[in-house]
Amino acid sequence: MSGLRRLHVVVRRERRRGRRYQPRFRFNQIGVTSLAALGAVLFLGLLSLWSGQLLIVAPLGASCVLLFGYPASPLAQPRNIVLGNLLGALVGVALVSTAGQGPLVLALAVGLTILMGQQLRCLHPPAGGMAFLAVYLKVAWGFLLFPVLSGSMLLVLLAWGFSRWVPGASPYPRHWL
Repeated sequence: MSGLRRLHVVVRRERRRGRRYQPRFRFNQIGVTSLAALGAVLFLGLLSLWSGQLLIVAPLGASCVLLFGYPASPLAQPRNIVLGNLLGALVGVALVSTAGQGPLVLALAVGLTILMGQQLRCLHPPAGGMAFLAVYLKVAWGFLLFPVLSGSMLLVLLAWGFSRWVPGASPYPRHWL
């Protein structure tokens, strides 16, 4: 068997394995959930302009991917969204106030967020970005309330309402706590 033929066999086998493992989404579900995420981010952005309070940051956009794109995921449940993002921000702000900034502090923030998220059973991938952002921007304690806690809670409520009122939307949440 030639090297090229062997490579072709390996690629086909891995492709089949990936197709079995990755979730499949219906076409109408893709459109509905994409529009929901667009609407949620737009709503938080407009509410931020109206209220004068920052309610959206990049990690909350990443939370939308889980919330609307794969709401059945354990990582997209309210406990994970709210507590995970809050934990990441708390770790980041605490490290900034005690250790300052720098590559080591950035790494510690992400690593500690993962460690604590796993221990507290509120692991949420965007929370690592929240911790990183808190250190990178050297934010103050107010960051925990605006945008992290308020933005996370609003996103969860929007996803809950979306799942109840939009035909074809996936049920959300699977559990609250």
